[in-house]
Amino acid sequence: MNLQPSLILGAALLSSAAWAQPPTPAANPEFDTCLNTLRAPARAAGVRDETFALHTQNLAPDMSVIDKLNFQPEFRTAIWDYLAGLVDEERVAEGRAMLERHAETLARVNDKYGVDPATVVAVWGVESNFGQTFGKSPLVQSLGTLSCFGRRQAYFRTEFYATLRILQAGHIAPERLVGSWAGAFGHTQFMPSTFERLAVDFDGDGKADLMDSTSDALASTANFLAKAGWQSGQPWGFEVKLPQGFSTTGEGRRTKRAMGEWAARGLKRVDGSPLPASGSAGLMTPAGAQGPAFLVLRNFDAIYSYNAAESYGLAIAHLADRLRGGGVFSTPWPTDDPGISRAERREVQTLLIARGHDIGAVDGMLGDKSRAAIRVEQERLGHEASGRAGQKLLKALRGG
Repeated sequence: MNLQPSLILGAALLSSAAWAQPPTPAANPEFDTCLNTLRAPARAAGVRDETFALHTQNLAPDMSVIDKLNFQPEFRTAIWDYLAGLVDEERVAEGRAMLERHAETLARVNDKYGVDPATVVAVWGVESNFGQTFGKSPLVQSLGTLSCFGRRQAYFRTEFYATLRILQAGHIAPERLVGSWAGAFGHTQFMPSTFERLAVDFDGDGKADLMDSTSDALASTANFLAKAGWQSGQPWGFEVKLPQGFSTTGEGRRTKRAMGEWAARGLKRVDGSPLPASGSAGLMTPAGAQGPAFLVLRNFDAIYSYNAAESYGLAIAHLADRLRGGGVFSTPWPTDDPGISRAERREVQTLLIARGHDIGAVDGMLGDKSRAAIRVEQERLGHEASGRAGQKLLKALRGG
C-alpha cells in the first residue's frame, strides 16, 4: 500500500508546536542556510510550508551522525562476531515466545502476504530486539543533518521529505518519531520512504503505525518481503558441503545456477542428502571456502533487499531457521577465536568492571569505553591489543 499524505487540522499543528520548538540551540549558520535551500524542493515533494516551518524551527544539527555514516557493522565486523551477537540462545528463546504470543496475528499475516511467521519474527528480533531497541534519534534532526552534511545527501533528503510527509499525514506523533541515526524507525525499522510505500494498517485503527502497533509492524514487514519477491512455502536456502578443492571463484549470491549443475560439481547438503531436483541458487561463502557455505534461493534475495548486506540476510535467515527448531551451522567458522553472545558480552563487561575499568552500564554493547578497557586487558595478557572481545579474551578474564 502506497500511503499518500493527508491534510491535518491547524489545531493539531498548534498542539505540536511546544514539542517542535525546543530551547534555541547554538547558532549554526551553515545548517540554517542549508535548511532554507530545502524549503522549495520539500514543497515540490509534497511538504506544505507550514509543516516544514513547524518541524525545522530552531532545529539543531546532530553532527554525531556523520561519524556513524562511515561505519556499518554489517560490512566491518567479522561474520562470526556479527552472527554471535544477533543469533544467540537468548534471542532464539525470546523469538519463540513472540511466535507464541502473537500467533493469531502472525497467522493472519501469513494468510494475507504468504510470509511465514518465523521469518517475520526473525526480522523483528534482529531489527529492534522485539521492540526493545527502537533507537533514540529524532528523525527530523538526524535526517536533516544528513541532508546537509556528509555523503549521500541526495538520498537522505528524500528520506527527510518523507519524514515530514509522515508527520504531516498524522500517522505518528512527532515526539514518537524516533529511531536509528540513519532514519530507520519502528519495530521493524522502516526508512521513511519505505513506510510510505509499504506500511499497512493491519489493526484497522486508520493509521499505519510502526512505533506503537505490533500488528501493523509485523504485517508491514511481510508486505515488504512479499513485494520483494518472497515465494511462499520455499526456503531461503540451506547449508551445503563443498567437495575438496572446490573453487568458489566467480560464485556468489547473484550467480544463480541450476541445482543439477551444483550437484554435478559435487555439492551436497551438509547432512549428506542430495540437492533438490529443480530450481536454481547462488553459492555464498561469507568466510571463504573453508567456512560455512550456502546455496541461497530467491527468498534470500528478498531478505537481502531489507538491508543490503549478506551478513544481515544470513542473520535473518539463520534466526528464522533456529525459531523453527533448526540447529547451528554444521561447518565451523574458520577462526580460532569465535565470537561471543550478548550474555557473554555482558559477562566481559562485568569482569572489566571488577578489574577497575569505568565502562558505564553493563548492557552487552561493547562501545568505545569497553573496547578501550579490552585493549588494556589484552596488553596485560600479552594478546594482540585489538579491542575485540572473543572467546579467548573471555576465558582469560574468567581465569583472572
